Amino acid sequence: MLKIKYGNTNTFYIPGNNGGLLVDTDYAGNINSFFKAIKQQGIEVKDISYVLATHWHPDHMGLIGELMEMGVKLLLIDVQKEYVHSSDYIFERDRIPYVPVREENARLITCKESRVFLKEIGISGEIISTPSHSPDSVTLLLDDHSCFVGDLVAKQHEPAFEADEKMRCAIRYDWENIIYRGANRIYFAHWPEIVF
Repeated sequence: MLKIKYGNTNTFYIPGNNGGLLVDTDYAGNINSFFKAIKQQGIEVKDISYVLATHWHPDHMGLIGELMEMGVKLLLIDVQKEYVHSSDYIFERDRIPYVPVREENARLITCKESRVFLKEIGISGEIISTPSHSPDSVTLLLDDHSCFVGDLVAKQHEPAFEADEKMRCAIRYDWENIIYRGANRIYFAHWPEIVF
């Protein structure tokens, strides 16, 4: 796994036997910074077979449309389908160069299908729904116990939601689900990694 940092969002590249998987991108408008960052890691765009957004907020999916135009395929989880264009208006409002995602060209799978799909590209793991951050949030868990959670609230911050019992229960449920599956090295989009 390689961590690629070229903006405010941590992006991760996971090599597979048949190309690699990119987890998250940053905001739209910084494709040149992305090219520079992957070059420093020895990665070329042709090495990226698929891109997965942990959720469809603008700082996680801003470059996906451009990458798709370059041949990278979008891995779209069914719980995310209705949110693909939820950030388009932000880029339009802020007049940021942005290539809209064409979800009809995506590989659409369910979480239950994720293990089989990932195995096809040479990655051992699964994708689960973790909706406590947003309804479209997903987490990638690898069989080596690495876990990519996007913007999921860190487990140790759960007590901060004491006044919001519904949110606190949702956060707790997501973490129990992740830990049950054996994850012990957690990679966040905006925070340093945590090892349990």
